[in-house]
Amino acid sequence: MSEDYKSLAEGLLPSVLAAGARVMHYFGSPRGVETKSDGSPVSVADREAERILIDALRRVAPNIPVVAEEAASSGHFPETGDRFFLVDPLDGTKEFIGGRNEFTVNVGLVSDGVPEFGIIYAPALGQMYLTLSEQWAIFVQVPQDQKGLSLSDLVSGALPLKTRSMPSAGGVSVVASRSHGSDALEAWLQSVNVAQRLSIGSSLKFCLIAQGDADIYPRFGPTMEWDTAAGHAIVSAAGGVVTLEDCSTPLHYGKREKDYLNPSFIVWGRRENCKHWRGLSVS
Repeated sequence: MSEDYKSLAEGLLPSVLAAGARVMHYFGSPRGVETKSDGSPVSVADREAERILIDALRRVAPNIPVVAEEAASSGHFPETGDRFFLVDPLDGTKEFIGGRNEFTVNVGLVSDGVPEFGIIYAPALGQMYLTLSEQWAIFVQVPQDQKGLSLSDLVSGALPLKTRSMPSAGGVSVVASRSHGSDALEAWLQSVNVAQRLSIGSSLKFCLIAQGDADIYPRFGPTMEWDTAAGHAIVSAAGGVVTLEDCSTPLHYGKREKDYLNPSFIVWGRRENCKHWRGLSVS
């Protein structure tokens, strides 16, 4: 595995697990839920998990800036260069508040506008997704007793992630948001031969693409870069791509002028499948 990825994963693993444990401490409790200025919910679990992750990143990679969701919501946007971290301490807050287990802890590293490293941990499911090199991502079931868990422990029990090479003859499998549907999505799906539709919360939608359980994840609606960076890195390492609606332009990161707001995008299991499914030109 890449030494850079290895050292980063080893350094962050205890804190990612600790952040997940902190989130689980509040799971199923109505305590500390508020509404942010944009109308989205936030809980005390978001804030406490974010502090754990930011402290860890400052220790592990002190020279790389961190853009984190709750700090950004308070107006804190650090100066970023070519490389910076994006942190979403609790992705899927609506699922979390609603008592569903589809929420994740996300850390992504962006380099020159491209996510290159990602960790996604779903503590209620005991699942972790992780990049180990540019072309190697893994899935591992995390045991309930997490004490002393090392990266070598994870790798020894891991399954490699690989996206689907082609859809089935009967049509494509589409994954969509459980909590954020849109008329634009429904209109777009009219042009696709959909054989199966899966709905799930948080960044786990990226994970379904990465592990070959779905072909496409189209997102027509607002997301932030911290929502998508870790999943984007994992999908890329597993063989997939993330593009804008034109099926060619990559989703770019570092959009400080837009407060890190993403445009609509589509996650494809393979780039060539875009042309196959929709008759579009793929460069």
